[in-house]
Amino acid sequence: MKLTFLGTGTSVGVPVIGCKCEVCRSSDQRNHRLRPSVLLELNGNNILIDSSTDFRQQALRYGINRIDAILLTHAHADHIFGLDEMRIYNYLQKGAIPCYGNRPTIDSLREIFKYIFTASPDSKGVPKIITHIIEEKFSLFGHEICPIEVYHGKSKILGYRVGSLAYITDCSRIEEDSLRLLQGLHIFILGTLRYKPHPTHLSLSQALEVAARVHSQKTYLTHMSHDFEYTKVSQELPPGIHLAYDGLELVSD
Repeated sequence: MKLTFLGTGTSVGVPVIGCKCEVCRSSDQRNHRLRPSVLLELNGNNILIDSSTDFRQQALRYGINRIDAILLTHAHADHIFGLDEMRIYNYLQKGAIPCYGNRPTIDSLREIFKYIFTASPDSKGVPKIITHIIEEKFSLFGHEICPIEVYHGKSKILGYRVGSLAYITDCSRIEEDSLRLLQGLHIFILGTLRYKPHPTHLSLSQALEVAARVHSQKTYLTHMSHDFEYTKVSQELPPGIHLAYDGLELVSD
């Protein structure tokens, strides 16, 4: 199982339009963060977790020539607005792509992209997406996919655990039942917005508290704003905690 970070930025990305801060002007590519998404390769199949606003750029940059399934965490713009790009994969693969999420996510998806789901079956100008509502663990390409419910502000959204790896992005609180599902990880990926508290995202200190309770062998922080300069923040982190960056590849079982 291999995971590639396609984007590790927050909803506005880094550099931020119009910003002249040190991070936004940095020449270190690890400070350049596209909108959040990862690619999970399982048994020769490509699973996209979230289809970000920057997906076309990500697909070209990382040579993604096939998408076999999509897992959605929630239906905010930076996580779903790349969905229209699935048209080319429908053409290349000659078939529809299954897309999984909880009920609020799928309901919102079908409303936001109404033109996709109300098009006639023979329409060639829209993506072919088959939606599936997740209510419990399910199997995909020979692996168990375990949805992890977390809070994004007041909204209940999903992270995912596959084997010894878990991916949780926009998150402000994780309840005890979900924390129990995260024990025994080798790799834990956790959204961490900035230093200051935020109503719908974990701050750095809050994320470190969560990581300490999960006890993963390695934790990677993602969904980061321009508050975080890669080298500076990396030097401040405890052992086993790392900043992710676009293009980083991880291998797990």
